[in-house]
Amino acid sequence: MVVQGDCLEGESLAPALDGVDAAYYLVHSMGSGADFEQKDREAARNFGAAAKTAGVRRIVFLGGLGSSGDTLSPHLRSRHETGQILLASGVPVIEFRAGIVLGTGSLSYELLRALVERLPVMICPRWVATHTQPIGVDDLIAYLLAALELPGSNSDIFEVGADQSVSYGEVMMEYARQRGLRRHLIPVPLLTPYLSSLWLGLTTPVYARVGRKLIESLKNPTVVQDTSARQAFAVRPISMPKAIRRCREHEDETFAAIRWSDAVSSAGATRLWAGVRFGSRLVDTRSIEVKAPPAQAFIPIRRIGGTQGWYHLTWLWTLRGWIDLLFGGVGMRRGRPDPDQVRIGDTVDFWRVEAYEPDVRLRLEAEMKLPGRAWLEFEVYAQDENTSTIRQTATFDPVGLVGLLYWYGIYPLHRLIFNGMLTAIARRARSAKVVAGIRSP
Repeated sequence: MVVQGDCLEGESLAPALDGVDAAYYLVHSMGSGADFEQKDREAARNFGAAAKTAGVRRIVFLGGLGSSGDTLSPHLRSRHETGQILLASGVPVIEFRAGIVLGTGSLSYELLRALVERLPVMICPRWVATHTQPIGVDDLIAYLLAALELPGSNSDIFEVGADQSVSYGEVMMEYARQRGLRRHLIPVPLLTPYLSSLWLGLTTPVYARVGRKLIESLKNPTVVQDTSARQAFAVRPISMPKAIRRCREHEDETFAAIRWSDAVSSAGATRLWAGVRFGSRLVDTRSIEVKAPPAQAFIPIRRIGGTQGWYHLTWLWTLRGWIDLLFGGVGMRRGRPDPDQVRIGDTVDFWRVEAYEPDVRLRLEAEMKLPGRAWLEFEVYAQDENTSTIRQTATFDPVGLVGLLYWYGIYPLHRLIFNGMLTAIARRARSAKVVAGIRSP
């Protein structure tokens, strides 16, 4: 059951905490503006008071590493202060302090990844040499869950991280190594956290609003000094290279399982002119409604490519195939084994069928020469008995700056091709026929 509450409106928290034995506090106001520290204080006081009133047995809080003897950044100072405010509520608090969390969606990881993906040569400030003790997101979640079973009713602070202390530069270079990217770091000691935050805004604008505050924290070492978590919990965090590898594996698994009809508004509008982001991938998705049941609407989709062509500007697809051949790729010469049916593993010109659900879904993975990986996916789902929506999604996982330039450079052409192809598929779907289980265009 989901119950909505707002930590800045204390009275709204009572229904959410009613009957709760243990509560996780994973709230941070850093994205709210310059007054985020004050909002963090207010939110923590409200939550602590509501938890005390509701009889909550334990609060589990995720904070940040950093020695109290150092001059902490506003971000880390606020994390420590939040833990103290929760403790002052009178409810026992188990506080975990972590450095960089290696997991998709973690702001620090996404910032480092964005820098590595975009910049072949990085003019690096001093914080690149600052040491941190990363932890994989799966290991951090394991600690958070284990806190529920911790015996006793005392409050405690546990510092968590992998065994190895590494610099931020080493984390970036390991990510580059696993992505097959050549990257060069050039240290410049005069580049201050403020100046590097402005530079961050130019290179990673998606994360700039929060990232400019976070980057000021990178001057502070975030390493484990108290190893009591090792004695209190059975969790043994994996190394930094393994955690990065697991991040990338999880992205692939999630991408393979995702249904864009569930993930994107059925209205078909994209949130950016060139699509949405999914992890490191760039996604362009569009949809069209057609007066036909799903089985009929899917006919031109399963017959795409080969002798049928690509329904719109097929000569451009042919030209792309010749260019691919010139660069040592497979080109368009393979066609497809069956003009009417497809199976997982079949070739479709310079694509291969990666996923297939009859009358529902077809996903093709590109096998042409590209600076990255690419997929083209079609989905059909019913709106009513005689109306379907066809969704077409192009996805690209770019490798480095060359991959990004490729995507944005040809996007206007892709938009022309994919818009026309989707319109042509809808036109063919309306005229397709399904007779006695035998489908024909």
